[in-house]
Amino acid sequence: MDARSAGNEQHVRPTVRRLTMADRHRATSFIFDRWGADVVVVHGEVYQPAQLPGFVAEWEGRWCGLVTYRIEEAECEIVTLDSAEPRQGIGTALLAAVEGAARMTGCLRLWLMTTNDNLGALRFYQRRGFALVAVHRNAVGRARRLKPAIPHIGDYGIPLRDEIELEKLLT
Repeated sequence: MDARSAGNEQHVRPTVRRLTMADRHRATSFIFDRWGADVVVVHGEVYQPAQLPGFVAEWEGRWCGLVTYRIEEAECEIVTLDSAEPRQGIGTALLAAVEGAARMTGCLRLWLMTTNDNLGALRFYQRRGFALVAVHRNAVGRARRLKPAIPHIGDYGIPLRDEIELEKLLT
């Protein structure tokens, strides 16, 4: 029976490894497929996630997830986290890899932004120890000035307006 079959509580156990320079082209394609561009705009900054440090999750030789992040001082920001197969343990494995890297670097805070419509991400991160710490009202409207392709309507027909900041303190 496939580990991904309905009703089966087993999760895919991907191999997680560091993103390498040799992966950059493939990472760009992976990000483009999920974000509609090779850039993301978060808190008023434009990032090319494929150029950032990250981890790749692989399952049977294919990419099934990618996380990118940046470290500044004692803080690690998750810039993107994508799983090709939600609810299979891929995002959790990638998050654990980033948290481990952040701890090894001496970071005291792991944080990220998501949009107000991303109910799945809000659930995912809170279940893994993250707290909502701020709502940046109308941040998505400002981001559209830098990336006009950002849609006006998001998941569940919710207007895309705000960025929500989540954090996990690393003690």
